[in-house]
Formats: sequence, structure tokens, C-alpha cells
Amino acid sequence: MQEVAGRSATELKEEVRRHWEQEPCGTSTATADANTAEFFRQVEHERYRLEPYIPAFAEFERWSGRRVLEVGVGLGTDFVQFVRAGADAVGVDLTEAAVDAVRRRLAQEGLEAEVLVADAEALPFPDESFDLVYSYGVLHHTPDTERAVAEVRRVLRPGGEARIMLYSRRSWLALGAWLRWGLGRGRPWHSISRVLAEHLESPGTKAYTTDELDRLFAGWGSVRYVRNVTPYDRRVAGPLARLTGPRFGWFVGVVARP
Repeated sequence: MQEVAGRSATELKEEVRRHWEQEPCGTSTATADANTAEFFRQVEHERYRLEPYIPAFAEFERWSGRRVLEVGVGLGTDFVQFVRAGADAVGVDLTEAAVDAVRRRLAQEGLEAEVLVADAEALPFPDESFDLVYSYGVLHHTPDTERAVAEVRRVLRPGGEARIMLYSRRSWLALGAWLRWGLGRGRPWHSISRVLAEHLESPGTKAYTTDELDRLFAGWGSVRYVRNVTPYDRRVAGPLARLTGPRFGWFVGVVARP
């Protein structure tokens, strides 16, 4: 469980909630009036333009007719793909803003799915409820990521699968963050972990090494990693990001089975 700058995990989680309540992830990528159909169209277009590897990681069509949980729906861009594909989908988010936005989006498209406010560290579902638990860029923001991963495992059915994207600390973007907020501010002794927790997105943001991911998913039946070089890495490293390949990418997808 994480504490940042003397704040308890409870205080930190409330700061995380307030951060994303004010601006659900992806809001800044659209110029149309918020929550209109055009707004959501723009958000969806930009998400998959910037991160075209998401559909291959999520495999939306594969989950048709199966029970899917997304933890951290944001503006619902990935969530509606599961619903459109015919999944029996449930979405949760820590914020009312995200849940309200996704409910409006579903109504606009004539889609039906359950979306509710819930904490990733205490999912309100019985054991073995879902065939897939999907969470993209979310669980590194909750103070007790270990507990959230344990909750993911708890609600997975036998033979089910978790698909979770987490940030990678040994990446070009993480290095760029340290160069900007550590070395660039005359504080080279500040670790990359501290810089990310204090300056990137919501308070307490974490990123992981491979060894740390191995420990986080220890005890699962199978675990594999899918790494991607992101446009955010390329902003830091330019052509080096392409030359060094995905091993220094900011995003690491975890595909795990109990």
C-alpha cells in the first residue's frame, strides 16, 4: 500500500478520485461539447489513432457472449467496444464523472450495459463472476495495486483471463519525466518512482520493472507481457524509440490467467 509525502492511502485515494473526477482520461483529446455524440466520436478516434495497439491487446470481438468486467472505464471508449461486440459487460470506475459519461454514451448508441461507481481494491462482485477482467492504464493509480490485482483474480472464473496495462518504469517516457522533474529541477537524487508519483497524472502514479511485475502476479497460473512503444516515448527519444524496439516502451500489457 502506497503513501506519498506523508499522506495515508485513504487520503491519497481521495486525491486520485478528485483528479479524475475533474477530467476523466481522454477528455482533452476532444474539442466538441462534452458528452455529445461528436465528443465521444472524437475521443474514440484519437484514442485509437494514438494507441492503435489497443484493439489487438483487448481482442474485443473475442469476448462476444461472455461476461466481461472493465475496471476503470474512463470515458468508455474501450468499454463500448466490448458492448458493441456482444459481450455481457459491466464497467466500474472510482468517479461519478466517468460513470455518468459512459451511461450517457451507452444511451446515445442504444446500448445496454451495467456501469457503476466502485473501488478497484474492493470490487462489489462475487468470486468467479467474469470470463475477462480488463483494465487499461488504471491500476497503477490506486494506492494498493497489489490488492486490486488480487481482486481481479478473485472475480475471475476458472479459465478466465485478465488483461491489464500498467506503466513501465524502464521506459523512454519515465526517463524523460526524470530529466524534466528530477535532473531538470536540480534534484538528480529524486528517483524515477518519486518523480512519477509527484508529477505524472494523478498523485501516486506508479510504474513497474519486469521483476516487480513478476512479484505482482506471482502465483498466477500463466503470465505474459506485451510491450508497446508509445507516441509518448517517441516524444522523448525520437528515432531511438523505434530503433530500440518495445523493450523501453511506456506501456506493458499483462495477460494473466489464474
